[in-house]
Amino acid sequence: MPPAAPPEVLEARITADWLVIGAGYAGLAAVQRLAELHPGARIVLLEASRVGAGPAGRNSGFMIDLPHDLASAGYSGALERDRAETTANRAGIDFAAQMAERHALPEEAFARSGKTNAAATDKGHRHNLDYAHHLDALGEPYEMLDSAAMQEMTGISYYRSGLFTPGAAMIQPAMFVRGVAVGLRSNRVQVFEDSPVTDLSHAGDWTATTPKGAVTAPRVILAVNGHAESFGQFENRLLHVFTYASMTRALSAEETARLGGRAEWALTPADPMGTTVRRISGTGGDRIIIRNRFTCDLTMEVPNGRLRAVAQDHARAFAARFRMLAGVEMEHVWGGRLCLSLNNVPALGEVAPGLFSAVCQNGLGTAKGTLHGMLMAELASGHGSDLLTQVMAQDAPRALPPRWITNVGANARMRWGEWRAGVEF
Repeated sequence: MPPAAPPEVLEARITADWLVIGAGYAGLAAVQRLAELHPGARIVLLEASRVGAGPAGRNSGFMIDLPHDLASAGYSGALERDRAETTANRAGIDFAAQMAERHALPEEAFARSGKTNAAATDKGHRHNLDYAHHLDALGEPYEMLDSAAMQEMTGISYYRSGLFTPGAAMIQPAMFVRGVAVGLRSNRVQVFEDSPVTDLSHAGDWTATTPKGAVTAPRVILAVNGHAESFGQFENRLLHVFTYASMTRALSAEETARLGGRAEWALTPADPMGTTVRRISGTGGDRIIIRNRFTCDLTMEVPNGRLRAVAQDHARAFAARFRMLAGVEMEHVWGGRLCLSLNNVPALGEVAPGLFSAVCQNGLGTAKGTLHGMLMAELASGHGSDLLTQVMAQDAPRALPPRWITNVGANARMRWGEWRAGVEF
């Protein structure tokens, strides 16, 4: 992406009817829905850094509609539960589509192009067959792809099979969140960047203090994902997991010809701990994205040197798949936080008078974040719906074991899962 325009920083004490903290998918969707429900209200959105600088702008760009439980060992599950989750995810994707249309975002920013579950082994292929059986029971459409079809798509012979589902949207995440934030700005909606909240206090109304200013509002929506704990909410109930990605430099015309395949495609791994791969073509050129590795870091910080080790894993995964692109280096390597709960539920609702939480998307932050931001705006506005009732009927996040047990246990489980994934990793 080209550089963003200079930020508008909060440098005064102001009042608003609504305050939203966090300009990721949940925060942007909350502001959008509040603006629709309260046409005359003054709405303020605070972002600690720049819009798109965090995980919202630096993810793999999958908005997935079907059940996607990162903790699941398979695709079995209660049909009615999975139908309900699919309905909810699609409501989030539909709302994202409405935002993309409303703010005139290009197709590169948001496209309902579907995604493919890719299997590199017979075990992965059996996993896809199990998934297909479950989709049959759900009445969901899909297409099974053999090795030749996978090679026609990707240009590589690495994959044994694939299972394509059409309901996912693929986004250019930085383009999407930046574009929505720009489109939301008006004489009623103010978006302040580089304005981290250093204190949130309640004395009749809520006051959020930043280094250079403050916002006072009667109602606040927290859309800060795992940082809800930094605001004193859901302590010891949120699991902070980092995942990592690398992106190649732009491929030359000769390299893209050598690779072959289609200009754009998106693969999730048949094994949940395997490697996600995406080929993109647009702003910034033709590139390959590799995403794998998970680590639990309850401090929400990554130790020095972690990215160097992760980069080596990404380089190995890339080399194993794209032998014809030997010598193509990774231009960017990064990590970003997921927020999970032990029982795979979000952390939603009115957590204090006038303070609403829209956090913990359990690895599906683009779709569920959009959904939860939209729904918390409705809940805070007293605007009921069947979907809101359905989502709010979920249990609350369960308490985690003591931190050292959580940290050791989660990391051991993830290392075991990555080892078992074999060449899917």
